[in-house]
Amino acid sequence: MALTTIDNFINNEFVKPTEGAYFDTFNPAHGVPHGQIPDSTKPDVDLAYKAASTAFTTWSKTTKAERSRILYKIADLIDARQDEFVRAESKDQGKPISLAKSVDIPRAAYNFRFFAGKILHSVEEAAELEGVGFNYSQRMPIGVAGLISPWNLPLYLLTWKIAPCIACGNTAICKPSEFTSLTAYMLCSVLKDAGLPAGVVNMVFGTGMKAGQALVEHPRIPLISFTGGTVTGAKIIANSAPYFKKLSLELGGKNANIVFADCDFEKALTTSLRSSFANQGEICLCGSRIFVERPIYEKFLNGLVEGAKKLKVGDPSAPDTNLGALVSKEHWEKVMSYIDLGVKEGGKIECGGQKPVSLQGEFQNGYFLEPTIISGLTPSCRVMREEIFGPVVTIYAFDTEEEVIQITNDSEYGLSCSIWTENGRRARRVAGEIQAGTVWVNTWMARDLRMPFGGMKKSGLGREGGEHSLDFYTELKTICLAD
Repeated sequence: MALTTIDNFINNEFVKPTEGAYFDTFNPAHGVPHGQIPDSTKPDVDLAYKAASTAFTTWSKTTKAERSRILYKIADLIDARQDEFVRAESKDQGKPISLAKSVDIPRAAYNFRFFAGKILHSVEEAAELEGVGFNYSQRMPIGVAGLISPWNLPLYLLTWKIAPCIACGNTAICKPSEFTSLTAYMLCSVLKDAGLPAGVVNMVFGTGMKAGQALVEHPRIPLISFTGGTVTGAKIIANSAPYFKKLSLELGGKNANIVFADCDFEKALTTSLRSSFANQGEICLCGSRIFVERPIYEKFLNGLVEGAKKLKVGDPSAPDTNLGALVSKEHWEKVMSYIDLGVKEGGKIECGGQKPVSLQGEFQNGYFLEPTIISGLTPSCRVMREEIFGPVVTIYAFDTEEEVIQITNDSEYGLSCSIWTENGRRARRVAGEIQAGTVWVNTWMARDLRMPFGGMKKSGLGREGGEHSLDFYTELKTICLAD
C-alpha cells in the first residue's frame, strides 16, 4: 500500500521539513502505516513565523467584510469536498464514517460560517466622560497565533481555532496532532483555493515534543490556543510563562452523568449510551462517571449493559458501525490498563473489556475495544478519578442529592456534566452547584457557539465561543477623546 506523504504548508506552499525527516502515521482500524508526517523542528516553526508575521501586516488591516467573504468561501469549499473529508477523517482517526459525516465535517464548515457572520455584527463600548471627553473601546488583532489541536476531533477542533483567529485579523501557525494530520493537510488546499492570502494560515506538522514545544516557546508568538491533555497543558503554562503569552487551554475531563429516579428513563438511557461511547469515548465531553439514584439503579444498569452489547464495533467505513478503532496502539494499551486496574480495585466488568474476537482479516491488528461498563467501584478509586478517554464508563448508585453533588465535585476536573431529572427546581439547584464549565440538563452535547465554552479546575483556562472567542483573539484598548 502506497503511503501518503504530508508536507508542511508555509506561505501557501507545500514545503518539506528543513531536516528532511518524516515518521509513519497509522490507520487505526488496520494497525498499519498509511502515511508519513514531517518530523518538524524549531527551524520549521521559524519559517512559518516569518511567513505569518509578514502576512499579518496586511491581513490585520483587511476589512471585516473581506475577511468574512473568504471565511464563507472556505466553508463552501469544505462542503463541496465533504465526502472526501469524511472518508479521510474516518480512516485517519478510526471514527465511524457516520460520525464524521454527521458531526465532524459539517461542524468544521459551520465554524467558518459562524465567525464569518460574527465579526460583522459585533459592537464595542462607548461612554461619555462628562466635562472631560468621550471614551470608546477598540479591538485589535494580536499577531501570530499558535494553534495546537488534538487527535480526537481533528478538523472539527482545528477549525474551531482557525476560524475566529483569522476572522479577528490574526495570522496563524497550526500544529495538528501527529496522529491525525490528514484532514488538516487537505484543508491547506481549501484555504488557498478560497483566496486566503499567503502566510495567513500555516501548518507545521510533527510531534508535540519538537514542533509543539518550539511553537509554545517562540518568543514572538503572543498567543497559544491548545486542546488536549491536562499534563501537556501544565507544560504549556510553564514553557510559555517567561513570555507572558495569552493562553486558552481546553484540557481533560472526568465528566459526571447524573441520573435521578424521576428522569425520562428511556431518553436518559439512550442518550447515556451515546455520551458514554460516541467516538469510542474519545471525546473530552463524554460522561464517563455515571451516577444513578438507587431506586432505578438496577434497571438503568441492565438497560445500559443491554444497549452497549448491541453497539457494533468494527469497520469505521461501514455505515452501521457505532464504534470504530481507538486512535493508536499506545492509547489502546493505556485504556486496557485502566480496565485491568478497575478489576484490581474491586470493580466488576458488566460488559466489554476486551477486543472483539469477531474482527479478523484486515481488522485483526486494529485498535478496537468493546464498550465497557464497570460497576462496584468507590468514588476514591483511580478508575473513577482519572481520565481514561476511551469506551470505558463506571456506574455507581447514590442515595441523596447532596451526596451526588459532593461526589461529582470531588474531582480535579470540571469540564462538563449532564443531569437527568423532570423536577425543574432540582435541575436548577443541582446545576448551580456543579463545578463544571458546561452543565446539560436532560441532554448532552448540545453546543451553542454563541455561548462560552471551557473548563474549571484542571479542565482548562479561559473561555471561547461567541464574544469570548473575539475577546481571546484580540486585545481590547480604550481610546479617550478629549472635549
